Amino acid sequence: MRLKNVKGADKVIESSPYIIQNPASYKGIFQSLFHNNNPIHLEIGTGKGKFIINMAKTFPHINFIGIEMYDSVMIRTVQKQEQEELSNLKLIKMDATNIEDVFDHEIDTLYLNFSDPWPKNRHEHRRLTSERFLKRYEAIFKDKKTIIQKTDNRKLFEFSLKSFTDYGYQIEELSLNLHQDDIPNISTEYEERFSQMGMPIYMVKVIK
Repeated sequence: MRLKNVKGADKVIESSPYIIQNPASYKGIFQSLFHNNNPIHLEIGTGKGKFIINMAKTFPHINFIGIEMYDSVMIRTVQKQEQEELSNLKLIKMDATNIEDVFDHEIDTLYLNFSDPWPKNRHEHRRLTSERFLKRYEAIFKDKKTIIQKTDNRKLFEFSLKSFTDYGYQIEELSLNLHQDDIPNISTEYEERFSQMGMPIYMVKVIK
């Protein structure tokens, strides 16, 4: 869901030291931004940043990159990062359709949290778990490919499971009600809201 326009968000993002302004120039050398050889985990669609901020705090020996295409959403993550100043977190404002132009076999794990379900069949190629996107991810993964998806949308989840397995991924972990299962988890803003409404949270971890 897109937030209402936040006045001045574009200027803050353009000047923020936490935003990678020319990400394509770091293609293949993102490790240099972190000054270490730790694994890099990527979240597509950071929302307001709760998930990736807390992941970076919880796992200081993992480098995190969050991408978001909307200024009005990205600004919230920037504001949180300004308070935390986490050295293992970088942010990029971009559209995920351009992901293979930015990363080159350097991502270890990909997070897809509450992505747009694009419910109409004619739009299924826009889903971040569609074959079109899975092909794009081939170019960004380093070695072993790991994708972790969370969603409240049952139809998207079922579509994703089929898409993953058809593309050669194996299911390593799965939950049809994440908050009732004994699985370590860091929540997103949407996730907390949906869970409080009594909606099940679906989660799958796949590897290839």
